[in-house]
Amino acid sequence: MTRTVLASATKTVLMGFDQPFCVIGERINPTGRKKLAAEMVEGNFETVKTDAIAQVAAGALVLDVNAGVTAVDPNMSEPPLLRQTVELVQSLVDVPLSIDSSVPAALAAGLEVCRGRPLVNSVTGEEDRLEAILPLIKKYDVPVVAISNDESGISEDPDVRFEVARKIVRHAADYGIAPHDIVVDPLVMPIGAMATAGLQVFHLVRRLREELKVNTTCGASNVSFGLPNRHGINAAFLPMAIASGMTSAIMNPIRPQEMDAVRAANVLMGTDKDCRSWIRNNRDQSSATAGEAAAQIAESGGRRRGGREGRRRAV
Repeated sequence: MTRTVLASATKTVLMGFDQPFCVIGERINPTGRKKLAAEMVEGNFETVKTDAIAQVAAGALVLDVNAGVTAVDPNMSEPPLLRQTVELVQSLVDVPLSIDSSVPAALAAGLEVCRGRPLVNSVTGEEDRLEAILPLIKKYDVPVVAISNDESGISEDPDVRFEVARKIVRHAADYGIAPHDIVVDPLVMPIGAMATAGLQVFHLVRRLREELKVNTTCGASNVSFGLPNRHGINAAFLPMAIASGMTSAIMNPIRPQEMDAVRAANVLMGTDKDCRSWIRNNRDQSSATAGEAAAQIAESGGRRRGGREGRRRAV
């Protein structure tokens, strides 16, 4: 059974086909968040702190940590900033981290200070990227996200993306990196731009599980890009991806609609033993609903009994 082991200093998370879906919190990422990027450049980490704590409280099992602020300050050196952010986040929460950068030196800086066994996000199929990232993966004995694109770019053909994933898995094996430490991102296309995007990723995930026997992840919100009510699309996509074999996603755990969809999928896929997580996360709501129902019944019970008794007497 394929299992990818992630760990912090105190907590272990297993990613696997027989495990609950692994929610990787996406919010500590200044890409597309100019306010957060500006804060980080200024040395202000209040939003990072808030997002770290809130995501874990909402149910994230892993936190993605990114410090790419060059859109705001092209001169800012990413390695020391990522190192600082990793150290801060792991001092606040006890979940494993996903160290996220396209800069090998930044990944190395994050790995040097990260406790436990983090996930590295990411490597692609380009030869120079493989040669730069895979030695780090081997040195620190950590798992890595493998994104299914290479020198030719992102193919719209899912079979081409599968072959890129196979290439990365084989190349990793040359470094002694096992398939269970490769977490493939098959690349989710926006459904608004490509009508077959959903079908493609479900097909790809099944192949990756059955043929390469690897765990999988994705940027879940990509599927709804450009559409209204994105959270509705995301909440439908996630259980369908889980049923196809996807084992994790980089997503926003603060959205209750999407987290409910993940938790319900865990129940239906049998990975939430005795529905314990579902009950725990819905206990307060269930108690309140039951209390309201009981109050309504108590309030109207006499009238209902009277009505039934009256009908029986009339008969």
